Amino acid sequence: MTTDTTSGAATPEPAREPGREPGRARALLSTADFRLLRTALSSHARQTDDREELAKINALHHRLGTYAPDAE
Repeated sequence: MTTDTTSGAATPEPAREPGREPGRARALLSTADFRLLRTALSSHARQTDDREELAKINALHHRLGTYAPDAE
């Protein structure tokens, strides 16, 4: 069962035929999205003074880089 986040109402998942495989998974984000997120994180990191938040930002920036390395 899934929850509709717009109304908060629970909606039943569509029934699958027995033995039928689910459809092909699709990517949530593109390579360009990862680059944009890294750029936004870099900008935010320059603005923050909180060392704990900066450590989290740096870790996320690094993880995103494993998907879309800089074109440098």
